Amino acid sequence: MIFLPTQQNIKRAADIVRQGGVVAFPTETVYGLGADATNDTAVKLVFSIKGRPSTDPLIVHLSSISEISLVSDCDNDPKIRLRLAKLSSFWPGSLSVVLPKSKNIPDSVSAGLATVAVRIPNHQVALELIKLSERPIAAPSANPFGYVSPTSAQHVADSLGDKVSLILNGGDCSVGIESTVLSLCEEAPTILRPGAITKEMLEQKLQEPVILRSSKISTLEAAPAPGMLYQHYSPRTPIGWLSEHQGKPLPARVGVIQFTSSQDRSIESAATRLVLSEDGTLDTIATRLFAALRELDTQNLELILIDSCLEHGIGVAIMDRVRRAIG
Repeated sequence: MIFLPTQQNIKRAADIVRQGGVVAFPTETVYGLGADATNDTAVKLVFSIKGRPSTDPLIVHLSSISEISLVSDCDNDPKIRLRLAKLSSFWPGSLSVVLPKSKNIPDSVSAGLATVAVRIPNHQVALELIKLSERPIAAPSANPFGYVSPTSAQHVADSLGDKVSLILNGGDCSVGIESTVLSLCEEAPTILRPGAITKEMLEQKLQEPVILRSSKISTLEAAPAPGMLYQHYSPRTPIGWLSEHQGKPLPARVGVIQFTSSQDRSIESAATRLVLSEDGTLDTIATRLFAALRELDTQNLELILIDSCLEHGIGVAIMDRVRRAIG
């Protein structure tokens, strides 16, 4: 099920994609569950494997910026073309851009919307898979819908089992949280989902204000981008804020996720305590966040308590993921 990313195995995965199948593959953000973005039947298989509602769109992964014309009709919009040119230095990287959708992309990819999110992942295995498949690849995270995203090949196997026949093992994800989603289809560039590419970084490149939208979408309405549902990234174990439970009666088995070792240890009765970063480095916290949630979710706990951080830089994305995990 889990295969090393040799050229032969990547080619095997690419063949599966071309034939309308689904494979799991690594990116720098999280592992993706990928299918040919131009094949409506294959895309619907991704939704079926994940148990994902059709109202939650997918991101289309490309291997180069020259492939945007395959999935988007943005050539006739000079404002979008100029903004894309300014943002091109973020690719390959963890930025997804929402653009007008071309007729090559079925409505199943975009939840019936006239837009599509695209990105070029910064991972050699992912890029090689896209190149060899000769297809744009639509891919959400490779896990059951609403559960904690996978940052290793083993996470994918643990979550999906034999629902996916081939998982390319590219090691642990270096970023660890999903890409920033930026819409260029609105009057002002608008972040629909925060990530490692921050509002400040985008404004510096675009030389114009960027809006950060805070949305809580239900599964009954079409979301303009993935990751906008009010509850998402959630472990099966109940989860709450560490700060809100200190000094209160707690269940017998509690797990604690601290962002830094210097945090208050007032919950001494914790059955398990994980420290994500000794010195509170936000990039390290982001990289380890989902793996920590998954680890505690296997320990038969009654409650997981999680830390918080200042909302600047990637801290905005970290807190977005934790809020949605808590719901």
